[in-house]
Amino acid sequence: MSMNKMTLLPPLMASSEGSVPFRLGPVEEDPCDHGITSRPIEHRFSPYDFNGGTVAAIAGDDYVVVAADTRLSSGYEILSRDTTKLHAVTTNCVLASSGCKTDVDQLRSVLDIRGKIYQHNHRKSMSTPSVAQMLSNTLYYKRFFPYYAFNLLAGLDQEGKGAVYSYDAIGSFERSQYSANGSGQAYVIPLLDNLIGNRNRTTPKPDLSVEEVVEILKDAFLNAGERDIYTGDQVEIIVLRKDQPVSRQLFALKAD
Repeated sequence: MSMNKMTLLPPLMASSEGSVPFRLGPVEEDPCDHGITSRPIEHRFSPYDFNGGTVAAIAGDDYVVVAADTRLSSGYEILSRDTTKLHAVTTNCVLASSGCKTDVDQLRSVLDIRGKIYQHNHRKSMSTPSVAQMLSNTLYYKRFFPYYAFNLLAGLDQEGKGAVYSYDAIGSFERSQYSANGSGQAYVIPLLDNLIGNRNRTTPKPDLSVEEVVEILKDAFLNAGERDIYTGDQVEIIVLRKDQPVSRQLFALKAD
């Protein structure tokens, strides 16, 4: 065979799929290829999913009110319209969590187990400040693969005063009079700063009753539901008062 009729074959490269041709130089791109055959495709997996939701809490002298919406979303899909984001850790404190539903469920399970161990060892339930520290430790233990959860802890301390603890992903926390977390946080916090924190106001700071605080939270969630697609359907409100039974109510939000 003459040289001008000889066909040069590309060199072969060994791979797990057998020997495949290895081309030198630039690869001609096919406009209809879409990266399926001529170029490798990178596949990614994330262990997290953002399921949205907003939580908020306000503390008073002898009460605390905690609220959360009931929508469970993933992307542009609504998976459930009646999923609670509130979880009673003890009779005096409630954990409010938004974020990744599976991580929230796992976090609740760990806290319940550690709370039962404490109760068996000490013959009493944990106080709210102790639960707050336990939650901080639990989140910090997972700092290298953290729970994708935005947490608030609301309860009554040993003196019967309302307490709200806000957290970041790895357990740093602080106690405050009010806080909000989740996808609608940016819409709720400015309203609470103005009405509860009395910021940028010249009037004296008001002493609000439980009923007034509940109405403020309803307005806050109505506001968030108008602007955040992950907040909606209903808002669940739990009120803890000193020497009184726990009360719970639902308030309808937009369903679209």
